[in-house]
Order: sequence, then C-alpha cells, then structure tokens
Amino acid sequence: MSERSAPGPAIIDWLALVAAPGVGPRIVVRLLARFGEAAAVRRAPAETLEQLGLGDQAIDALRSPDRVGIDRALAWSEQPQAHILTLSDPRYPRLLKEIPDPPPVLYVRGDPLVLSEPQIAIVGSRNPTPQGALITRELASQLAAWGLVVTSGLAVGVDGAAHQGALMGGRTVAVLGTGPDQVYPACHRDLARQIPAQGALVSEYPPGEGPRARNFPRRNRLISGLSLGVLVTEAAPQSGSLITARHALEQGREVLAVPGSVRNPLARGCHALIREGARLAEDAEQVLAELAPMLRGVIAAPPVSEIESAPGAIEMQSTACAGLDPDYRRLLDTMGYDPIAIDDLVRTTGLTVQSLSSMLLVLELEGHVSSAPGGRYCRVR
Repeated sequence: MSERSAPGPAIIDWLALVAAPGVGPRIVVRLLARFGEAAAVRRAPAETLEQLGLGDQAIDALRSPDRVGIDRALAWSEQPQAHILTLSDPRYPRLLKEIPDPPPVLYVRGDPLVLSEPQIAIVGSRNPTPQGALITRELASQLAAWGLVVTSGLAVGVDGAAHQGALMGGRTVAVLGTGPDQVYPACHRDLARQIPAQGALVSEYPPGEGPRARNFPRRNRLISGLSLGVLVTEAAPQSGSLITARHALEQGREVLAVPGSVRNPLARGCHALIREGARLAEDAEQVLAELAPMLRGVIAAPPVSEIESAPGAIEMQSTACAGLDPDYRRLLDTMGYDPIAIDDLVRTTGLTVQSLSSMLLVLELEGHVSSAPGGRYCRVR
C-alpha cells in the first residue's frame, strides 16, 4: 500500500484547470506541452490562451476558479484511502499517460500504485447469460491469482462478475463513470466498499458528479488505457463493450474475445471482434499467452496445483459435478451448453417430461442448470 501524502498547493492549479469550461483532456495536453505546468497555464497571458483555443469563460475560470468545487475535492482527499493524482505525479500510471487524451486529474480510492501494475480489462454485457457470468468469474479469478490486476467498469453484469472473480484471487480496479464519492449502480455499493482494500476505485470526474449518460462511454477509454489488453467475454453487436475494444485498438492494446454458441445473441459481438482480428481466448492460459511479450519478466503463471489451491479459486466442472447422482450427470452431459428445449431432451434421453422437469428443477436449484427464454434450459457448469 502506498504512503498517504497530503495534496500540495499546486493541486489547486490542476483542479482549476480541469474545471474550466471547454477545457478537455486533449486541450490540457496541448497547454501543458506549451507551458509545462498547470500553474504556468493559469499565469499565461489571456491573448496567448485565446490563440491556443480557450474562450473567455475558460480564461475567466482559470483566473477565478470555482472554490466550491475545489474545496469539495480537497475535503474528499482528506478521507482515508483517498488520493488525487495529476499528470505530474510520479504515481500517475504510465500506460494511461500514453493515450491521446489522458485525464489530467485522477481521483483514486485505494492504492494508487496498483494503477501502474500489469492489468487486464474484462468487459461485456450488462445482461450476460449465467454461463457468461460464470466464465467471467472463472477467468478473472485465475488471472488475478496469477498476478494480473483485473480492471472493469463496475457496471452490472460482466463488469460485476469480473470484479467479484478478481477479489477471490487477487486485486481489481474499478473505473467509475461518476465522481469517486458516488457508486453507480447502487446495487454494487458492497462491492465498491470491498475493492479499495484489494485494489482501487478510480475516476476522472470530481466528487459530487453523479451518473450522466455521456460519462460512461468516455470512461471506457480509461479501462482500456490502464490495461495491457481488453478481454470481452459476452457482448451484443452494438454493446458498449465494443466501444472499449475500439479504444483498445486505437491505443495499441491487445483485444481478446471469448467465443460462444452460435445460438447465443450475446456471443455475436465477440464473434465480430474475432472476425476483425481480435485474439480468440478460451481460457486464462490463452490470455496470458497473448500478453506474454508484455509480461515477460513481470509475471509468471504458477503450476496448475498452485492455481487450484489459490485463495477462492473457482472449482473446475468435474469437481462441481462430483457429488451428483449418475442419472443427473448423464443428463448434464446430454444437455451441453447451448439452450435446449425439454422436448429435445425427451428425444435424446428417453426420459418423460415429468422426470426431466423434476431433475432440471433440482439441477437449477443446485446451480448446475439455468432456465433460458422460451422454456429452454442450459448447463452452466
């Protein structure tokens, strides 16, 4: 855990700079290239700032910044585990600094040093299938147990599953689309409380900023920018996860996708990515193999025996089914992982509808099977 340091006087210059209307990250990068520091930008002649594209409102805001917003940010930074990082801070993550529009200021709750460690972003659908959520948790847990930091966006669905899986085996970073003092969605409050102890919550938005639709697509560039690569586990063709994948490509990051059933509409986004050149990833070993050139000397996969004994490691399918009656195991083997109707199971198993209904209910209650739309069932482990 990094040592805590109180914000210095220069932090006010940075907060004033990012709060100025119309001054986005790309403009800040241009201003810093000209003046070097936020304080020098604020001291620059108005004529020079106008030549660089700043309007009157922005220049006035630099001269007389909103003290309410600045004082709110400074008060937030006095809380435990709260840090404000600027582009000039040595703790600012190097990979993120390399993207075309890095956030000039990051608000971090947790360990800011974790942001500079090797990360894999895992993203996907907000409404994954049970199998997709399970695969996400398995991959996140294994990759985190091997030393990769798992990064995602704290959204419902795949994001939440990625964070949960990572917390079982290691560390995780959640990139917020709100201020660092807000949790969205509210159902992830408990998850957000756990993350700082094993990673960090990070945002470019100041304290007090609530959820706005425009913020979430923009935060996706941070998810990919912090990471060596982006892994998409389930996504529809128009999914927001594909925005993160596009950011990753533009930033020179690896893009990986988990293939799925051709009958699963949430696999189509992944299949489209694979057709366009994304690396196919069926398991954690393949993810590590694709990232190996960037990880060599930084991280090494432990033997399988260590993976299986890692804290919170996900049980493999054979272990999960070991206690089942042979008839139930045969039913699972017959089902496979694509959704299947009871009528089809009657034909393939020879069992009656009544027997199958009873067995499927037991398997669903025990977490082996999930019901799917249209009266179908699919195996999840």
